[in-house]
Amino acid sequence: MKDRFASFHPLVNFVYFASILVFSMVFMHPVLQAASLISAVVYSIMLNGKKAVKFNLLYMLPLLLVAAVLNPVFNHAGVTILFYLKNGNPITLESILYGISAACMYVTVIVWFSCYNAVMTSDKFIYLFGKIMPALSLIFSMVLRFVPRYLAQIKVISNAQKCIGRDVTQGNLLARARNGMTILSIMTTWALENAIETADSMKSRGYGLPGRTSFSLFRFDARDQSVMLVLIGLIALVLFGALMGENTIRFFPSVKWLAVTPRSIAVYIAYFGLCMVPVIINVVEDMKWKRIESRI
Repeated sequence: MKDRFASFHPLVNFVYFASILVFSMVFMHPVLQAASLISAVVYSIMLNGKKAVKFNLLYMLPLLLVAAVLNPVFNHAGVTILFYLKNGNPITLESILYGISAACMYVTVIVWFSCYNAVMTSDKFIYLFGKIMPALSLIFSMVLRFVPRYLAQIKVISNAQKCIGRDVTQGNLLARARNGMTILSIMTTWALENAIETADSMKSRGYGLPGRTSFSLFRFDARDQSVMLVLIGLIALVLFGALMGENTIRFFPSVKWLAVTPRSIAVYIAYFGLCMVPVIINVVEDMKWKRIESRI
């Protein structure tokens, strides 16, 4: 499925991801965490398809389980003692719940960042912050694409070395180590040359000079305005809930949060709606497109 949310103005994309990432890192309430995690997984699958399913099952799910198990082993705070370990340390209900919550937060933020990297391309980020902080925005955009770009390049180098029998999977242990060091040396040289070429290219284009203009296809139209208003309204409702204490939970010494009320339900719905904005946009646009196709 083509991502329609990525076609919106960069400001809309950035406001959405900035708010979602901050809220996912701050709010530990189980209802809000579940809403954010479900939305992140669904949106990542919409963006990357089978790759996202593989990434979530092979990496994120084990990370979630390991992080959730490790916390009660080392954190023994809490008043509800379930049982004792052989060394005498207690395992408490509060530490288990906090471990699950912390693990859920880590996984959710990672999945959201994978969605961010797919939607917020370097040209969008430079468009937003190029005039405000040109050097920092360029460095930041390069850092965000560092891992995927360098992984792709190291695969190219490894395949080239494999053709001449010098890959890390060929030869004895000493030969494999020597081949690995050769690939790493080639990769380091490429990275340094690429950094110099990028710096020279941007300097020759006058990047960061005062008064410099740049061409852009991004236009903030009525569609962007309507979605931005919806985002601002939902963010305001979520912040109102945070001020009222609806988005918080206490784990130690005992678990405690505010009782469920119509106000808290409204906050939960607003947060879930905020998280699902890209998914809703994609579903609605896909339905419109199918309706148009059926009329042809």
